Amino acid sequence: MKVLFIGGTGIISRACAELALARGLDVTLLNRGARSVVAGARLIQGDIHDPAIASRLEGTRWDAVVDFIAFKPEEIAPRQALFGGRTDQYVFISSASTYQKPASHYLITESTPLVNPYWDYARDKIACEEALLRAYRESAFPITIVRPSYTYDRTLVPLAVNAWGKTFTVVDRMRRGVPVIVPGDGLTLWTMTHSRDFAKGLVGLLGHRGALGHAFHITSDEVLSWNQLYQAVADAAGVSAPKLVHLATDFIAAGVPEAAGSLLGDKANCAVFDNSKIKRFVPEFQASTRFCDGIRESVAWFDADPARRIIDEQANARWDALLAANELGLEAARRIRSA
Repeated sequence: MKVLFIGGTGIISRACAELALARGLDVTLLNRGARSVVAGARLIQGDIHDPAIASRLEGTRWDAVVDFIAFKPEEIAPRQALFGGRTDQYVFISSASTYQKPASHYLITESTPLVNPYWDYARDKIACEEALLRAYRESAFPITIVRPSYTYDRTLVPLAVNAWGKTFTVVDRMRRGVPVIVPGDGLTLWTMTHSRDFAKGLVGLLGHRGALGHAFHITSDEVLSWNQLYQAVADAAGVSAPKLVHLATDFIAAGVPEAAGSLLGDKANCAVFDNSKIKRFVPEFQASTRFCDGIRESVAWFDADPARRIIDEQANARWDALLAANELGLEAARRIRSA
């Protein structure tokens, strides 16, 4: 089976490319890198947004195309024009953040409404899905929609409040005995999925004609609270009693406004998924990596090379300011109590 991955070198896509290759698929990556960083994959170097890429793909056909980097609805029509007639299956990587916020039912299925009033990223993904479904209905464009939730690999420490791209920052704070921020009371239930597990579901859908026109989420079945997730990170870092400070999500968003969408539109809400559908279509799918095991791999990866342990000092400063403001508020509340 010939498969084209648009992207193919990110946290999710690299694991999918590696598993596809391990299963004997003929994998090509289309990305802007000068070389393939996934051993065994072919490389087409180019920008998917460059109109000239069409000539580079002339005469080439794939059994499946997996698009990891379409984010805006205006990107869908060019993708349809580019791959219509060039593939039997176009897999769009959407996001589980598209599901209804706040949820009307705790258990998320693929039929859960798609509505997110808090996060532009999620609303754009919803609009992409709607455009693809129209293309499927009106011109039989062979789509499959896949919605990952928070998916991580060894290069990432996934927490609700952390510095994206410099996620060792919270581990460093824990080890220094500095308070770290947990949204809400920390009891919100969440699902973390290792990229190796996600890849099992995604690769299992490739070439599956019965999956055309369908949407799937692919997540772990392990459900943990944010308190448990933070404690698991602390355990992996060798910190028995991390200083967890619980702050209201609105309070965090007021101090770090760029985090508002991700928190209010995603991580402040429970995320418990019913994976029955992906298991029906891909019977061998089973998420087998417990978070406590996956996060130990992540912390060990950072510890193996000091150059990986990059600290976001700007994030540290903003978190410290939030924590200081919280202390002022607590002191004011104590004065009210004693008045």
